[in-house]
Amino acid sequence: MLGLRTVVYFVNDLQKAKEWYAQAFETQAYFDEPFYVGFNIAGYELGLLPEEGSAMKKGENTVSYWGVEKIEEVYERILALGATEHEKPHSVGGPLMVASVRDPWDNIIGLIYNPAFELK
Repeated sequence: MLGLRTVVYFVNDLQKAKEWYAQAFETQAYFDEPFYVGFNIAGYELGLLPEEGSAMKKGENTVSYWGVEKIEEVYERILALGATEHEKPHSVGGPLMVASVRDPWDNIIGLIYNPAFELK
């Protein structure tokens, strides 16, 4: 295993989702086609794929956490963009904090503040 490379969210309106994620992650897509939109988030891939047909059931059994410095600020900013609360920011031991929101397409976006995390 080489580690996490890509997180993909399924959306029923690719154009609106592209605009929303550009605001939420404060970056523009580097790849933009009708079948896939890709963002580079600090070297990791955030991908958007169109849902085919009816909306698929979104689960809560897996949450990918995106690293942030100021978790409360990022959490509140993303809520202001139209996300809804999934899990408020809270400590999970020492300075480590996590939170999560649901995007407008019901995908869960995790946020994590982990000052001990280092890329190796």
